[in-house]
Amino acid sequence: MLKYCSIGSGSSGNCHYVGYKDTNILVDAGLSGKRITTGLKDIEVDIDKVKGIFITHEHSDHIKGAGIISRKFDIPIFANIKTWCSMKDKIGDIKDSNMKVFENDKTYSLGDIIIRPFSIPHDSEDAVGYNFYAGTNDKISIATDIGQITENIRKHLYKSKLVVLESNYDPNMLMMGSYPYSLKRRVMSEEGHLSNEDAGKFCVELVKEGTERILLAHLSKENNFPELAYETSKGILAQNNIIVGQDIKLDVLSRSEVSDVYKLL
Repeated sequence: MLKYCSIGSGSSGNCHYVGYKDTNILVDAGLSGKRITTGLKDIEVDIDKVKGIFITHEHSDHIKGAGIISRKFDIPIFANIKTWCSMKDKIGDIKDSNMKVFENDKTYSLGDIIIRPFSIPHDSEDAVGYNFYAGTNDKISIATDIGQITENIRKHLYKSKLVVLESNYDPNMLMMGSYPYSLKRRVMSEEGHLSNEDAGKFCVELVKEGTERILLAHLSKENNFPELAYETSKGILAQNNIIVGQDIKLDVLSRSEVSDVYKLL
């Protein structure tokens, strides 16, 4: 069965685990190498068994541990060419054989898992989300750091049984907070981050398209908190006659704690 676990998800660092049979994959490595290794041990996965690190984009909260892990455990890093060009100097020397390049919107396989990266709107060189398939047509989707819900995102996330979806900020907290105005504009832009309200509205679409579990992710430490993100999406779902716990399973991923291991049965 296809499995997912968050090692940590938030504006300060992100790392996701996806596994199937003997294939173990990381999406992003924006935490310390020690924390990633310890988090994997918590779910009984040996980092030596990880076959690849798939990078969404080059911002530090997604790559800060990637180089260290790749060098220490001889793990390949996968990213598109624009992301590689932008992050190469940030993560240090990587063996040529461990520098893997993919093209967006094409399908690849690694061990027992099929991977499809897809383009998302974010203020980086060429950010992507990911779909993961194994065995059947069941899929897990990861889409964070998205300024808006595009038709391409809809195309790739519809029909996913489990979706990891950004719910980054509460607009009121952001506007009343300490960020400079230029940063507030960047966060709220169409290449910034997804608000709680926009995440909730998209949750409605996902449920109608067959999603069974949604994990709200990449919460801002300064402009959000878990209960608010959860209640916002729960309320919007309820307004559309979708009941959490009955029609959809909804959870919020922690920035500091390893999540449960979620399995597609």
